[in-house]
Amino acid sequence: MTGRALSSDWLKIRGKGIWFLVFLAPIGLTAMQALNFGLRLDYLKQQYGDNLWGGLLNNVVVFVPLALMLGATILSSMIANVEHEQGSWKQLLALPIPRTAVYLAKFMLACILLIVSSLLLTVGVVGLGLVLGFDASEIPWTDTIRLGLLPLAGALPVLSLELWLTMVTKNQALPVTLGIILAVMGMFSLSISPYFPLAWAQMAWNGPHSWMYAGMGIGMGLLIMLLGMIHFSRKDVA
Repeated sequence: MTGRALSSDWLKIRGKGIWFLVFLAPIGLTAMQALNFGLRLDYLKQQYGDNLWGGLLNNVVVFVPLALMLGATILSSMIANVEHEQGSWKQLLALPIPRTAVYLAKFMLACILLIVSSLLLTVGVVGLGLVLGFDASEIPWTDTIRLGLLPLAGALPVLSLELWLTMVTKNQALPVTLGIILAVMGMFSLSISPYFPLAWAQMAWNGPHSWMYAGMGIGMGLLIMLLGMIHFSRKDVA
């Protein structure tokens, strides 16, 4: 059932600008660092010495949690709006597909789109490093793949919360505003505590136990997703 709902959602997002957003974030972050390194290449080469790839990754990852949380907010709203704008919730939920399958399919769609965006960021960063003349034999493949995926795991609670709110609320102003606030708060969350959930996207990359924070993000994200699924399955959606 979930597979059928997911296949239907893939068709629905065509021509909705969602794929543009998926490509926009990694291209934007890569372009930002292309400008940064292009203007200060000699200085940055001296600063990072023999670890040019590490320096590039550290410059990129500063903006990744913010981009992920904003992306999760906007993607959730756009996915939910496919049904809200067409007024098709009643028709969709009248089909012989459980509400839980409908909700899970949209959650999986959002996760897949963010994973694709994260992997595109990996490709963009590697390509930028090669263009800048970094040694191809020294590409830290593990770290470049971790660059987007571990912060995404840490940011999963925000995605789950935003999808929940956008799915059950026709007016998207409140959930989108909340998502922007959470994304901005996430930039300063380490000053509160590394165990504060909004800090997990950062700690999943540079924390002393990065996999632990990624796991905490996945665990809380799935818990919020389950709560949202239960609420959605019992709520009348217009």
